[in-house]
Amino acid sequence: MSEWKEYTLEDLAEILNHKRIPLSSMQRSKRRGTFPYYGASGVIDFVDDYIFDGEHVLISEDGENLKSRQTPIAFIADGKFWVNNHAHIIKGKKEYFNRLIVYYFENLDLNPFLTGAVQPKLNKAALTSIPIYLPESESEQKAIVEVLSSLDDKIDLLHRQNKTLEQLAETLFRQWFVEEAEESWEVGTIEDVISVKGGTTPSTSNPDFWDGEIYWTSPRDLANNASIFLFNTERKITEKGLAQIGSGLLPIGTVLLSSRAPIGYLAITEIPLAINQGYIAIICDKSISNYFMFLWCKANMETIENAGNGSVFQEISKSSFKTLEFVKPPKDKLLKFDKTVEPIFQKIKSNQIQIRTLTQLRDALLPKLMSGEIRIDLEDSELTKPVKSKKANVG
Repeated sequence: MSEWKEYTLEDLAEILNHKRIPLSSMQRSKRRGTFPYYGASGVIDFVDDYIFDGEHVLISEDGENLKSRQTPIAFIADGKFWVNNHAHIIKGKKEYFNRLIVYYFENLDLNPFLTGAVQPKLNKAALTSIPIYLPESESEQKAIVEVLSSLDDKIDLLHRQNKTLEQLAETLFRQWFVEEAEESWEVGTIEDVISVKGGTTPSTSNPDFWDGEIYWTSPRDLANNASIFLFNTERKITEKGLAQIGSGLLPIGTVLLSSRAPIGYLAITEIPLAINQGYIAIICDKSISNYFMFLWCKANMETIENAGNGSVFQEISKSSFKTLEFVKPPKDKLLKFDKTVEPIFQKIKSNQIQIRTLTQLRDALLPKLMSGEIRIDLEDSELTKPVKSKKANVG
């Protein structure tokens, strides 16, 4: 196996920051188009022209995310796109270097290289000073990328399948209950067909309420959830914390709708959990299924948003939600629809479970491969036991 060597980013890639051109929101409003406009953490707009063409790596230059890492700080941008001055533009000198750089920075503790007490910043000088430890062998470098990329590609495929399946379910809903709606269907309110609950946040200053075994969710969990079903939450509470929440534990299958900042995140729970005050919890305990209600909310989101109010941020209350008009289709049509869409939702759930498993495997392998704790036997194409190597400052 090859020795490991210290590189810098400039050994592996060109830095193309000089080509960046920031556009103000006013300028962008006059230049609406189809080309992605990237900032520090991803696409923030679409404009009518592009600066870069082909695969590049964008690395965040500033922003709180450099410390919190809520979204990737290094990611691939491909095709034709524009970039503002909040992301470094990197082009690998070899094709596979782009992903290798992304994987390395995913595993890197950036804190020693950041400046700025209020607004963290990773300037170009600091970026180019970061030591990058990699095997000297190009074959081993490529093998690391191939192992991790194969997992990433499978995860991406499953995400795209789920997106297509969700769109199919939404199309079926529109066909059955919008295009084929009949005037004879009963008109009432949401409260006639489902139950609604809210939640709260136990005092964050009382440690007795937190870090227990009970799932507790805020809409932030849905913002970070890439699919329909919610399997986990960022935070958990104790039994004492749960006692502070009047709604108690919500059952599996509850439809969650974020009710403010913003209105509109949706999920179906796969775990019993408690919720904070940023949700409307839809309990399908009467005559409507959770699949139907999930799709109904999707199809009627503009109506839901328009029922909200608030001077600081838009919010829809439980009382306003419960009084929204609801046209109830016949029972036999609802049952037939549920049988039609259930396989779609079950496939989405199955894919999401696979995504979770593959993501956990990838996240476990990445730091070990990028630090040399696990090496790839190029002759047998298998992962091997740890081999001593110089390690990067990894988190």
